[in-house]
Amino acid sequence: MNAPPPFSFSMRVYYEDTDAAGVVYHASYVRFFERARTEFLRQAGFSHQQIREQWQVLFAVRTMKVEYLRPAMLDDMLQIEVRPAGHGRVYVDFAQTARREDDIIATATVRVVCVGGEPFRAVSLPSPLADIMNSYGG
Repeated sequence: MNAPPPFSFSMRVYYEDTDAAGVVYHASYVRFFERARTEFLRQAGFSHQQIREQWQVLFAVRTMKVEYLRPAMLDDMLQIEVRPAGHGRVYVDFAQTARREDDIIATATVRVVCVGGEPFRAVSLPSPLADIMNSYGG
């Protein structure tokens, strides 16, 4: 079975995303990647609210490694790609890319952990979400 292509989320760079020179501030990429992962789940049929209400599960970022390759600028139109890259019982790894046309601007590897309960302890990934991750070969 062939894995689906990466999910792609389009977004424009706004003034609030940039520094005084109009270059995207490094921390803005964290928000860009987060939005794309949220939209990936939504496209798959799950909102964060639904996941929380149905399975009492939240996602917490455990690790994130970002590589900045080229500057993105004010008013650029970016494509933020998301691809599940693997998962275990309590976590999902994502590979993400920020592109401007054919230029790769930044890449990220992100591990999110499923947590539940008041002390926010690690809990198992709900099986419908694990099925989605499996469809990507992860």
